[in-house]
Amino acid sequence: MKSILKTGFLALTVMALSFTACNEDDPITIDDSRYMQEDQMGRPAINTVFVSAGDKDGFNVTTPSKQGAAFAGKFNDQLLALNPAYSTNALGLDAATFTSVLATDVLTVSTQGKTTFFDGANVLTGRALADDVISVELLLIFGGPEGTGNPGLADDNVDANDKAFLNTFPYLATPH
Repeated sequence: MKSILKTGFLALTVMALSFTACNEDDPITIDDSRYMQEDQMGRPAINTVFVSAGDKDGFNVTTPSKQGAAFAGKFNDQLLALNPAYSTNALGLDAATFTSVLATDVLTVSTQGKTTFFDGANVLTGRALADDVISVELLLIFGGPEGTGNPGLADDNVDANDKAFLNTFPYLATPH
């Protein structure tokens, strides 16, 4: 058990040091062939839903600051294929504006104020563990300007975890 904890601590330390030494366009690299980036997943499900199989490798190696220009048009086409009646969403964003935001697949974090994916007032200021990210994404894609359109598509209907989060690190619920 101690060796597992030591290995986990070492991995977290290496990651923390890597994050503090890079700028927004520098990929995090570890000089070890056992580790490689598979998918960019700043926002859960966005890569999965909006990037075609033929574009996956290209999207995953594109630096975030260049993703919008390279992929926003394709994201827009996919959004309109998923929801041909899309006009604006609960954020007031038209299709082109919304997909330009989505195409830059990063998790924006506010260093001041509330951390949340979307709570009706705060938008993309981070992600709290309990945020229902998939329901938010479905609402923004299918819910229309009031967030009430397409009720069968605008919510995943999973309203809580099966176990409560912990109040101390690592915060995740204990396994069954």
